[in-house]
Amino acid sequence: MVADKGKKTKADAEQESDPVDGALVMSIEKLQEIQDELEKVNEEASDKVLEVEQKYNEIRRPVYLKRNEIIKSIPDFWLTAFLSHPLLADLLNEEDQKVFKYLASLDVEDCKDVKSGYSIIFNFSPNPYFEDTKLVKTYSFTEEGTTNINGTKIKWKAGMNIANGNAHEKKGSKRPFTEESFFSWFSENHQKNLADGVSDEVAEIIREDLWPNPLKYFNNEADEDFDGDEDNEEGSEGEDGEQDDDEEEDNDEEEN
Repeated sequence: MVADKGKKTKADAEQESDPVDGALVMSIEKLQEIQDELEKVNEEASDKVLEVEQKYNEIRRPVYLKRNEIIKSIPDFWLTAFLSHPLLADLLNEEDQKVFKYLASLDVEDCKDVKSGYSIIFNFSPNPYFEDTKLVKTYSFTEEGTTNINGTKIKWKAGMNIANGNAHEKKGSKRPFTEESFFSWFSENHQKNLADGVSDEVAEIIREDLWPNPLKYFNNEADEDFDGDEDNEEGSEGEDGEQDDDEEEDNDEEEN
């Protein structure tokens, strides 16, 4: 029996596809080598960026200390800055605001190795609420991708633990103030996995927004910028509305 020359056997098809598949595999392997090379460059770049950041952290440090000394001479500076911040303001209840009047300075300190973490430090003058003069929240990053969070266990004076709603003056028949206190944030000690996408928003806002330029919030400049943007949007909407009205009037005149 003579085989049909017009039909290709399965073996023939496999032989023809082999060179193509081999070339594809080779291309992918070469591409992977390029990607590996890029990863090495990116790692080197990250290391260089960290070196520069650490260098300038050391340069900024004495400037921050000088700024803190000046801030100490301004009454209620940090209280005003917090209350003027669009996100932090809602975290301070009435009792917290009374405690914040004793806040002498706020500091953010990065670890010498920036990748290791940072601390947010609240320094208080002697006050009727707690024995501590320093409240610290520390964030330590591990190579495994977790963040260990530790805060000062506040030594509240008798009957003054506002974090548990105990330090509220009862006036007449009014019920004590029961809103959650900002100071309960210090008791949130736990471990978080960065892979879960969980973060401490309060710490990030203080470190990345408030701390670099608190004067902006003390002067309430952030609200002015925000209001200005809203005014511009309203103005543009108004202009658009006027243009629409003019177009409708022109169309009516043409129809008449």
